[in-house]
Amino acid sequence: MISPDRCAGPDVDITGLTLDSRAVQPGFLFAALPGLHVHGRDFISQAIKAGASAILTEPGVDTGSVPAIHDADPAVRFAAIAARFYPRQPQVIAAVTGTNGKSSTVDFLRQIWRRAGIDGASLGTLGVARGEGWVETGYTTPDAAAVHKALDELAADKCTHLAMEASSHGLKQKRMEGVCVTLTGFTNLTQDHLDYHPDFEDYFASKLKLFLELAPTGSWAIINVDSEWGETVADKCSARGLNVIQVGWRGRDWRIREITPKAASQQIILEVNGQTRRIELPLVGEFQVANAVSAAAMATHSGVSQDDAIAAIARLEGVPGRLELAARTDAGCPVLVDFAHTPDGLDKLIRAARPHTRGRIFIVFGCGGDRDPTKRKPMGEIAVKLADHVIVTDDNPRSERAADIRAKIMEGAVGAEEIGDRAQAIRAALRQMKAGDTLLLAGKGHETGQKIGDIIHPFDDREEARKAVAALERADD
Repeated sequence: MISPDRCAGPDVDITGLTLDSRAVQPGFLFAALPGLHVHGRDFISQAIKAGASAILTEPGVDTGSVPAIHDADPAVRFAAIAARFYPRQPQVIAAVTGTNGKSSTVDFLRQIWRRAGIDGASLGTLGVARGEGWVETGYTTPDAAAVHKALDELAADKCTHLAMEASSHGLKQKRMEGVCVTLTGFTNLTQDHLDYHPDFEDYFASKLKLFLELAPTGSWAIINVDSEWGETVADKCSARGLNVIQVGWRGRDWRIREITPKAASQQIILEVNGQTRRIELPLVGEFQVANAVSAAAMATHSGVSQDDAIAAIARLEGVPGRLELAARTDAGCPVLVDFAHTPDGLDKLIRAARPHTRGRIFIVFGCGGDRDPTKRKPMGEIAVKLADHVIVTDDNPRSERAADIRAKIMEGAVGAEEIGDRAQAIRAALRQMKAGDTLLLAGKGHETGQKIGDIIHPFDDREEARKAVAALERADD
């Protein structure tokens, strides 16, 4: 219920909820919340003209004659309203946070559920996945209305299990308030999003909200403890009364003992609750093993038997834009596309490709504009240290000058090539490759557009790779 002192105006019927004044339709409630660059109060008149029946905002904001809800924490109130407006949720909701690996972990969990006959879905950066289909959404954690609408629609369609990503932005902005999380997962924590968070401590504190505020006491928390951050999360979860399952090379419950790389797979030796298990993961990259093991552990605490969860690892399929094989040259050189956009992600990507590469590793990458600038030079340093040939190019420059972004990367990428046009950079790399080499296209992954200024231009690394390979083959004929 909304207390009377926070309301102004008569009761009204609400037909929809939105934070975007451009999406307002007659009968909608418009939430005028503070944003990163603008405040929603600046768009109240626009929302009213579009037919908004009510306004949610902070105390002291004038909404004219339109009924208003004034709240000192309007983000939490908006989530609470969304949860009541869209009341249905899947019975089991697994939420995963961390810097890298969220998308893969939630989709692997969805796949394991499916193998076990459970009707599950995943929600996050890649969109909504259920069965064979994907629906792109364009965000990791949607706004509160979009979250609860998605949950309501999935539950209405008899979906019983949902695996969802929980980003630091979404957690700090309280977009997941009202979500009935039943189990949680943590992948890792490395530098990212310091353009948004004032410091790393704030970034970590935002991640912790999933476990300290949203996870119910007594619920399962599957934590990768292969870092001090993971160990800290595990300790805080235990102190809060969560049932912690440790996974990873240091994991107490699901321990990775050995990984043997093969041409297109990895042989894994696991120790699960004291028992040794051998399984083959049909994907490359050590980090894929960590994600798969975390997903299997989460599955065993959400309706899947331990044996079935482990067996399902052998049937996992790759996630779009995550070490995805986009093309292969006539000489057999693979072109792999990955979303790696942080120093740690780039490090893990190149190291993942090394055991599967007889020759040289080529990498084409850039850094996004209007994002943490402090990671650019370190990413350049990592690239030239671990790869054999580096081409620095453009990612999504957004409002920044692309040349300035590249210049900062080049400070660390001493000796690298610099080719601003991403398509040209891909072609240049392919022209220099020989049998046994591997090409990595990093940073954009599943994305199908390149944002330059305010315009998103069609661009898909996978399609560009295929076109470049085809053109190279025609030239050789």
